[in-house]
Order: sequence, then structure tokens, then C-alpha cells
Amino acid sequence: MRTGKQFEKLTASELYCPRCKRLSPVRERLLLVLPSGEVYDYRCRVCGDSLGSRQVTAQDRRRIVPA
Repeated sequence: MRTGKQFEKLTASELYCPRCKRLSPVRERLLLVLPSGEVYDYRCRVCGDSLGSRQVTAQDRRRIVPA
């Protein structure tokens, strides 16, 4: 059995929306860029309500360098 970092980079594809009263697909949107990391907001694709957020710390980010 593996333990540890198995769910470290988990992102949501569907969340329960209280307004729609059902499980709805979500859109992940970059909300803030901070020195310590980035904050993403999850929004319902049906009604647009915010359903939650996720923070990615600076050590989890990958540095992308153009070729």
C-alpha cells in the first residue's frame, strides 16, 4: 500500500453546488498570485457560483521556461 504524496496534486472536476442542488462540473480559475504560491477558485459551470478554492505553494509549482 502506497502512502504519502498520492493525492498531493489533486484537482476537482465536479463539486456539489448548493444553488443548483446537484453535482456540477467546475471551472478552475486563477484568483491570486502570491510570493508564497497561487490561489485558484472553483466555479460552477452552470450558475457561476464559487464552490471552493485551492492553494498551490511555491514549492509545488513547476518553473516553465520558454524554449
